[in-house]
Amino acid sequence: MTTDRSGRPGARRGPTVIVLGDLTLDVVLAPGRPLERGTDVPGRVRICQGGSAANTARWLGRLGVRTSLICSVGRDPAGRALVDAVRSDRVMTRVRRVPGRPTGRIGVFVGPGGERSFVADRGAADELSPEDLRARWFARVDLLHLPAYSLLGEPLGLAGRAAVRHARAAGALVSLDLASVGPLLAGGREAALGLVREVRPDLLFATASELHALVGAGGRTAERALGLAPLVVVKRGAAGATVLAAGSPGTRFDVATRPVAAVDTTGAGDAFDAGFVAEWLVSRAAGRSTAVAHRRAAVAGNRVAARQVRSPRPELPFG
Repeated sequence: MTTDRSGRPGARRGPTVIVLGDLTLDVVLAPGRPLERGTDVPGRVRICQGGSAANTARWLGRLGVRTSLICSVGRDPAGRALVDAVRSDRVMTRVRRVPGRPTGRIGVFVGPGGERSFVADRGAADELSPEDLRARWFARVDLLHLPAYSLLGEPLGLAGRAAVRHARAAGALVSLDLASVGPLLAGGREAALGLVREVRPDLLFATASELHALVGAGGRTAERALGLAPLVVVKRGAAGATVLAAGSPGTRFDVATRPVAAVDTTGAGDAFDAGFVAEWLVSRAAGRSTAVAHRRAAVAGNRVAARQVRSPRPELPFG
């Protein structure tokens, strides 16, 4: 396990966040016209930094949050380039470099309108283990953020649970993003619910489809969701976000976003998480009312997600 501190200015103030999870290589395929069986079509192929956890960590760093990313990559040029990219956004990295396993790779197919589908070859991304963590890393941390991927796979899932225990022992909050329906529900709905209940997140992020898949659709969706976390944020893409908060009485409100021409929506949800978490922590520290803090955070999340989708992700430099 290697640690880099060079990109983290000691004078910077504000909240402190740990993100644990995947740092991967994204191979992005964006055809210029519909695919044709048995032949080729023109388009763009780009190699970019990927990984839900890394995306969120980098945006937190850009927003001025003191951020650490705990992850694992292969001992290969891709892993080195990816770690350098994350450090460029002033994110401290705590990296396990795994011999004999390639850095995780995700094939991203970008369809019309910027929507995308994925083929995952997670490789070294799932090799982080509880033994790679140190309790002292979680001291004075305000929040631990996990995509659901960090609770799945072995030994990464064990590391994710261990990180939650370290965070709770240090008095930190925990946020969880459901991330993707397929991996989350691979073992069935009850198993997925068990994972979320074990984490007991203070803040739960989900798309509407992810939330419905986990707790069911209908009139009791909000009630069931708030049984999993006291604050639930439903990300609705171009339609903005819905915030559900427990309490007596509970609150629910929608926050709209301005229409944005999407080049590639990859990472927009991760960027939203970063914007929400950054503003939420700042508002809590400033003593703002709960309602104001939630609304400001949702607006901030929408703004950061819009910044993510407005332009293509940069090509990953090698060498």
